[in-house]
Amino acid sequence: MNWDVIVLGAGAAGLMAGIEAARRGRRVLVIDHAKAPGEKIRISGGGRCNFTNRQIAPDRFLSQNPRFALSALNRYTQHDFIARMNRAGIAWHEKTLGQLFCDGSARQVVDMLVRDLSEAGGQLLLGRRILRVESGFAVVTDQDTHRAAALIVATGGKSIPRMGATGFGHALAEQFGLRLVETRPGLVPLTFTDSQLDGIRPLAGVSVQARVGLEGAKITFDEGLLFTHRGLSGPSVLQISSYWREGQAIRVDLAAGRDIAAEANAARAERGKRDLANALDLPEALARAVVARAGLSGKLGEQSRAALSALGDAAHRWTLVPAGTEGWRTAEVTLGGVDTRDLDAKTMQARAVPGLYFVGEVVDVTGWLGGYNFQWAWSSGWAAGQAV
Repeated sequence: MNWDVIVLGAGAAGLMAGIEAARRGRRVLVIDHAKAPGEKIRISGGGRCNFTNRQIAPDRFLSQNPRFALSALNRYTQHDFIARMNRAGIAWHEKTLGQLFCDGSARQVVDMLVRDLSEAGGQLLLGRRILRVESGFAVVTDQDTHRAAALIVATGGKSIPRMGATGFGHALAEQFGLRLVETRPGLVPLTFTDSQLDGIRPLAGVSVQARVGLEGAKITFDEGLLFTHRGLSGPSVLQISSYWREGQAIRVDLAAGRDIAAEANAARAERGKRDLANALDLPEALARAVVARAGLSGKLGEQSRAALSALGDAAHRWTLVPAGTEGWRTAEVTLGGVDTRDLDAKTMQARAVPGLYFVGEVVDVTGWLGGYNFQWAWSSGWAAGQAV
């Protein structure tokens, strides 16, 4: 029951840390409460695992100290993980915005990591509920106790509680005297008041390419937007949700990269006799909503330039204040976590507690949607594995 290294959490960061430590000759035990390893890997990317992104850069990560992630990301890069996938014979493809996905099942990635851990001599112990960690890094589970000279905490955050996610890692950090940055749901759909939903619910299921940003801020995302019965979702909304705070307005351009007023004006000659909504190159329900928001009606040819300008404003400059988010239930990641001021950026070790490491989502480093959080898991896990 004595080990050189115990890793708490058999997700992306934990498996990576365990593999690298075991490859360096350490006696490694990876413990998880789940019955199967890598469950978030398995369900990610619609079951195909968006395992990294070609466009990794520090401005794609949120943290009180965004530069903290640079050391690990620069030493174990997206190219290193791509090479790992290639060596394992796992086929992959690139989608938009540099996102890389498996051609087949995400289980291939889980299988690769579990195999690498086993071949390196590391042990995997599943179905163990961790009750507490005592001094000297004695890990007490509901079935046994294990001790190690080093402890790597890779228990993730609070997102997706139905998969067993908890704030255990954060509580453990506090137990050992580390500070925490306030945690909140990230990459999560936005919700609205009943009065706002009156104009949103009829559009449920409609998806468009949109530009979504925060009112008064420069950050914007040009990606898909999905109307739901509860509010707004889709990649552009999930991205901005990580930056949004209660009371802030978001601005939405429902036809990003286009000029609806100019298009409508140019279409008068051919489509002048059509109803205004039917003359717009937008999904029908959305076109009617835009026309209604502009306060217009009638045929396209009956509209003045001022009216078409108002139509453009309704399409490109929609401002609204979310009431909140859908919370931890649907959040893909946890914002905040273990304060990076208390960790060494090169090793991920707690500055004041030798032998204690924190990696992955439990740390106050959160990436954009699109493979960034997996890359942080690989990189931070690798960094700790090189140090223990």
